[in-house]
Amino acid sequence: MPSVILPPVVKLTVASLALVALAACASAPPPDLTPPPAKPYDAKTQLEYGGPRSPRS
Repeated sequence: MPSVILPPVVKLTVASLALVALAACASAPPPDLTPPPAKPYDAKTQLEYGGPRSPRS
């Protein structure tokens, strides 16, 4: 199989695209993994359970 010699312009283009992709991934902010705050109990829930419920441990 004959070896394929890429012109310098093609090598530079491929390297530039790889660098841009790497930079885009590196600059993304980390995702927020904190849980949402607990919802307050409404009047119906308080009536059904006899007052505000204590958080589960």
